[in-house]
Amino acid sequence: MGEGGVLVEWDWWTVEFGDAHAGVVGVLVGGGEPGQVYFDVGSGSDVPSTTHWSAYDGRAGRPRAEALRAGCACGWRGAAEYPLDWDAIGDRPLYEADVDLIGPLADWNAHLSLVRDEAAPLPEPMGALLVEITEQLTATAADAPLAALRAAGVLERIAARVGRAAAGALAEDGVSAEAVAAGLETTRSKALVLLLAAQDR
Repeated sequence: MGEGGVLVEWDWWTVEFGDAHAGVVGVLVGGGEPGQVYFDVGSGSDVPSTTHWSAYDGRAGRPRAEALRAGCACGWRGAAEYPLDWDAIGDRPLYEADVDLIGPLADWNAHLSLVRDEAAPLPEPMGALLVEITEQLTATAADAPLAALRAAGVLERIAARVGRAAAGALAEDGVSAEAVAAGLETTRSKALVLLLAAQDR
């Protein structure tokens, strides 16, 4: 969810950081970010809305995006703005236009690089092992889905047990939720959940 409970349709997501650093293509209208747009679907109390960039095409009274920029769930916004060429887009809706999103994606990836640098570093052998496990599981999912599902279940149980033990050790050392959030590059609320869950071991 985005600010104020608005459903945000993320454009990019990583396994490493999940929702805490999901990426989005932001829209600029008049130099600022417009609010969500609504779709008139007739009578009824449920009026669908979105903040997805492709909805800001000026149709049905909706704002027309002037430029795009990268954004992140953590609140970061890219400095670079990428103007939309409406002469080239013409009357097509944005979701049908061949809009180049390489710039915003590159900016978000650069942001993630800084996030990774600030997070608690993984020991090199462990990082390599995680990559290898991912590749093995992906290959197994294609060749033997049931075996991959079984392996994924085993890994989930191992991760949950080790995670609780690690969070418990941090809690016993008096490490704050803020420090855990900074080390994991996640939100304070998620860090607090990890620390509280460790107390139920």
